[in-house]
Amino acid sequence: MSSAEEVRPERISEAEHAVMEALWGQAPLTAAEVADKVGHDRGWSLATVKTLLSRLVAKQAVATQPDGRRFLYSPLLERADYVGTESKRLVERLFGGRPATLFAHLAESEALTESDLSEIEALLKEMRK
Repeated sequence: MSSAEEVRPERISEAEHAVMEALWGQAPLTAAEVADKVGHDRGWSLATVKTLLSRLVAKQAVATQPDGRRFLYSPLLERADYVGTESKRLVERLFGGRPATLFAHLAESEALTESDLSEIEALLKEMRK
């Protein structure tokens, strides 16, 4: 399948991403456990977390499994796959699909530290092998 034919999962909102981070950190979890992990910091009720989980199930990013009278939630979407897809979207949307333009922007805005530059140089060296 070429990159033009690549199937991308439906976009995940910032709020849904917070729920995914909880599930990527530990799964399976109940809705109440997810709410304990992310709801308090954001002022979300259990009902809000359940709504976000339902949306993620509909987007096929999360699976449910019955556990008595409750459900257990597990991610279907791997974090690395999500990060890869979102990174590509960012570069396409903001930098015309050119990663070099992203790095140039970061360098010009002084957003890269010496440590960042060293890591990038090491990565490039490894990629060229």
